[in-house]
Amino acid sequence: MAYTWSVPTKVLFGAGKLKELHNEELPGKKALVVISNGKSTRLNGSLDALVAELELAGVEHVLFDKIEANPLEPTVQAGVEFGREAQVDFVIGLGGGSVMDSAKAIAATIPQAGGRVWDYMATGTGAHRPLAAKPLPTVAITTSAGTGSEVDGGSVITSPVTHEKAAFMGPCPVLAVVDPVLMLTVPPKFTAYQGFDALFHSTEGFISKYGNEMAALVQREAIRNIARSLPLAVANGKDLAARTDVAFANTLSGYSMEASSCTSEHSLEHALSGEHQDLPHGAGLIMISLAYYRHFIERGACPEKFVEMARLLGKADATEPKDFLVALGALQKACGVDELKMSDYGIKPDEFPKMAKLARSALGALFECDPLPLTDDDIVKIFAESYR
Repeated sequence: MAYTWSVPTKVLFGAGKLKELHNEELPGKKALVVISNGKSTRLNGSLDALVAELELAGVEHVLFDKIEANPLEPTVQAGVEFGREAQVDFVIGLGGGSVMDSAKAIAATIPQAGGRVWDYMATGTGAHRPLAAKPLPTVAITTSAGTGSEVDGGSVITSPVTHEKAAFMGPCPVLAVVDPVLMLTVPPKFTAYQGFDALFHSTEGFISKYGNEMAALVQREAIRNIARSLPLAVANGKDLAARTDVAFANTLSGYSMEASSCTSEHSLEHALSGEHQDLPHGAGLIMISLAYYRHFIERGACPEKFVEMARLLGKADATEPKDFLVALGALQKACGVDELKMSDYGIKPDEFPKMAKLARSALGALFECDPLPLTDDDIVKIFAESYR
């Protein structure tokens, strides 16, 4: 029983909460608003709603709309330079995990003297330079339920040169808005991909060597909420109650990452989507999940935890660790993602040895959190068993 709990983010959670933003004491007078390079925030009205709130609050803003689904370091660096030139005093990320991750990294890097974003990466081949100057504050407004990035300090950014999806570490956002109304238009398949990302943050944290009872409190509730409501949200995106449950689970899984840690499942997936930019992170996690967890179950890792997670996923009669695989497979089928194929994204088996090394070079620290050691041969085997 030992843990550190330090999540300073003020969270406005619930339907309609974005409309309350102007009542908050925002951390500056000129914001850099960061959104994706897609159309969703414009089409669903969330950008207009945010701008209206900033006007009510008397806050100026400039817009940076370049962020990719798997954000690339040159794009994030362009956001830094844009923010510096505009002389903003805080950053708002409006979007999914990639946008919020980028916003946090941009806010942290703007005040630094020299260097690129990659120089301040905490993992991978970056220079691992410390953040000498105090980062700008970040406000995170999530329009999806997947990463929990609104309440943690980490960011994942890809180098187009080395293909590493590495970690940038900075402060947590000072304020987050989790408004399920903003998620009602997320398409079914992305609802599923994002929901499973949130699920795996908690299942990984639950079996992590650095798990603890404080983290387990939020992990159990996240797993339970996703099992109950993710299939409903996939089937009917307008189901606000289901969206709210999944959004709650998502934020809880963000707390999980602050109190515990993910394991190497995320390292393995980052190698896949680092090499194949078009692969959605959540889809990659789904593809490898059954083989990944089977590996640890067959080697006798934390059997009681796998039984408990099976029950949390809805298999009330679970008595054996392998029941977790049955429950996880059933949830994937219920959400229509049980037939995803690596080959559909151009992934080939001869890439697996290279990807095993990439997983370690980009996010090697997560292997230290695994319940049992994982070798490069084990990684290749997991990839191979997942391949279709």
